[in-house]
Amino acid sequence: MSGTFEQIGAVTALNIRNIPARWSSSLVAVVGVGGVVLVLVAVLSIAEGFRATLDLSGADDVAIVLRNGSDNEMSSNIGQDSLPVIGDAAGVQRKGKDPISSPEMYVVVDVPMKKTQSPANAPLRGVGPLAPATRQNFKLISGRMFTSGTNEIIVGTGVAQEFAGLDVGQPVRWGPTTWKVVGHFSDGGSVSESEIWADSRVVQSAYNRGTTFQSLHVKLQNANAFGAFKDALTSDPRLTVTVEREKDYYARQSKVLQAIVTYAGWTLAIMMGVGAIFAALNTMYNAVAGRVREIATLRAMGFGALPVVFSVLVESLFLGSIGGLLGGVLAWILLDGVRSSTLNFSNFSQITFAFTVTAQLIVTGIVYGLILTLIGGLLPGIRAARLPVTEGLREL
Repeated sequence: MSGTFEQIGAVTALNIRNIPARWSSSLVAVVGVGGVVLVLVAVLSIAEGFRATLDLSGADDVAIVLRNGSDNEMSSNIGQDSLPVIGDAAGVQRKGKDPISSPEMYVVVDVPMKKTQSPANAPLRGVGPLAPATRQNFKLISGRMFTSGTNEIIVGTGVAQEFAGLDVGQPVRWGPTTWKVVGHFSDGGSVSESEIWADSRVVQSAYNRGTTFQSLHVKLQNANAFGAFKDALTSDPRLTVTVEREKDYYARQSKVLQAIVTYAGWTLAIMMGVGAIFAALNTMYNAVAGRVREIATLRAMGFGALPVVFSVLVESLFLGSIGGLLGGVLAWILLDGVRSSTLNFSNFSQITFAFTVTAQLIVTGIVYGLILTLIGGLLPGIRAARLPVTEGLREL
C-alpha cells in the first residue's frame, strides 16, 4: 500500500509540474470553470443581498398587525375603529398618552429607473407621524420630514439611488396628485430604504381608500411583551387581525424571491457547467494524448493503473480549484456591495439591495468548480489507465 501511495505522489507531482507546458489547453479549462463560478456566485449574491436587506428590517420589539388571513400588506385591510383598540392593548410602548404606532398604507407608483429611464414599480408608503419611532435606525440624511396633511414625501436612499427625479426639492406627479420631495432618509440598510414615505391620511385621500389602512406597526415595551400583545388582540372579539413580529414578517417575505433567484442561479450554472465539463474533458484528453509515451514508460516501470487515474484527476481538480477561486474572487471584487434593485414578488414593487458575496458563496462556487472538473477528468483518467503499454511504447 505504501508503494501505491508513493507512486501516486510521484506521478501526480510530475503531472502538476508539466502543466505550464500545456498552458493553452489548461487555460481553457480554468477560464471555463471560472466563468461558470463567476455567474453562479453573482446570481446567488442577489439572493444573499436580498436576504441581508430583509434581515436588517424589522425588530423583535415591533409588531405588525394585519387583517386576519392576510399574509402581506397588499391584501390587508384595517378599519379606523380598530386603531384605538389595538393602541390600548397590553405591552404597547407609549409616548406620553399616545401609543407608539403607525397606521400605514402601501401603494405602487411608476418611477423611471436611472439606468434605463424605463418606468418601474416603486413603493409609496403612507405612514403615521410616529413611523420613525417604529423603525430601528431611521435617520434623515438630507432635507426635512414631511409635514402632516400635505403632499410632501421623503425618499429612502435606495430609491433615490436607483430611481430618477427624486432629488430633494423636486416635484413628482402620480395620477392626479403632485407631490414634493422634501427629504431623504436611511434606515440602516433595511427595506424601508426602498420606499417613499408620505402622510397616510393624504395617501388615503389621493388613492380613494376611505378611512382604512393596510397595516399597523406597533412599538412594544420590549421583545418579551409580544406574547401578551398578540394574545390581547387575537382574543378581542372586536378585532379580526393577525399579529406577527416585524422581523419574522420580513424574513417570511424574503423566502419567495430567495427561492426563485437560487433556483435560477443553479439552473444557469448547471447549463453552463456542461460547457465547462467539455472544456475540462478536452483539456485532460489532450494532456493524456500528449503523454502517451510517458504513461506507457511509467506502466512498464511497474506503476499501477490507480496512480495514473489518480494523477489525472488531481491535475483536473487543481485546474478546477484555480478556476473556481478565480471566479469567486472576481465576483467579490466586481460585485460585492454594488447596489441594484429587483422585483419583490410579495408586493410587486422594486426593492433595492446590495450584491452580497460571502465567503460561503465563494466556497460554494469553488466546490462546484471542483465537481465539474472531477467529472471532466474522470474519463480521460480511465483512458490513460487502460492505455496498452505496447501501444504507448511504439510512440518512442
